[in-house]
Amino acid sequence: MADYPSNLRYSVEHEWIDDATPATVGVTSYAVEALGDVVYLELPEVGAEIEAGTVVGEIESTKSVSELYSPVSGTVVEVNDTAVDDPALVNSEPFGAGWLFKVEVSGEGQLLSAEEYAQHAG
Repeated sequence: MADYPSNLRYSVEHEWIDDATPATVGVTSYAVEALGDVVYLELPEVGAEIEAGTVVGEIESTKSVSELYSPVSGTVVEVNDTAVDDPALVNSEPFGAGWLFKVEVSGEGQLLSAEEYAQHAG
């Protein structure tokens, strides 16, 4: 079983979020392994109002294109331009430098603990 940081919460669509203000969102190592080499990121724009469970961007890899879902509702306050410029960061550090965007949270979707997500991801 993969190791998922216990200080994060997870969506069933394989995104993670921390409890900071603003909250940081990324994709899990499980998603990265399934995707393969990430080559392109389309992220929500700063100032965008997003809704939990809705598509807010895309992650393109050498294997496929996957939709990026928001685990929370709120306003996007920052995007990781470094990861946009170098999408390989998502592969090498999905829980670190490969984060995707930050959001001022106004509501949450259904989020899982690390243990619950590990059972879901398999």
